Amino acid sequence: MGGATSKVVRRLPKEKPAWAGSRTLPDPGAVPRHESKPPLASDSKSRAIEVDGRDPQFMSKLNMLGPVRVDHHMQSVHPTDHAQAMYRSRMQSEVEATNIRVVHDRLLASSLSSLLDTRKSVTTTTELESLATRYGIDVGRLQQLCRHFNTPSADDRTIVRTMDENGEESVTVMARWVDPRL
Repeated sequence: MGGATSKVVRRLPKEKPAWAGSRTLPDPGAVPRHESKPPLASDSKSRAIEVDGRDPQFMSKLNMLGPVRVDHHMQSVHPTDHAQAMYRSRMQSEVEATNIRVVHDRLLASSLSSLLDTRKSVTTTTELESLATRYGIDVGRLQQLCRHFNTPSADDRTIVRTMDENGEESVTVMARWVDPRL
């Protein structure tokens, strides 16, 4: 493995090759060989450059595809239409939210949540009627709505605290349905 007999011996040539030596200046009357090739770059596109730039494989694939067929019955798609509709919807929502005029039996989600939370603390029917009047909703419509919908309330008896390996505490609480005490 490390012995001298297993290593390849590098041998250099003993004589100089015929092509080795100093360069000689070309004869002024002789045509240089490198000018017979097309130039590598040019300011204008010549026939030699066009022939060099052809891709026969690409052209054969294009010929296999054939001419382009355009369907003139297609509908144009304008992605900005969706954004404009969303913008208009938001503007209308903001106008409705800031509108002084109260629309009867129509509430924003935040107002409905506030109404349902406040309803839980009502103790008399007169308080319920004044609450419905303040939010611009009929008492019957409010009671019909409250049969099916409510805001979540935490049940204090079901609080479960857990600690993970990083020392972060998470609290889990069951929700319960709360009706007013009328």
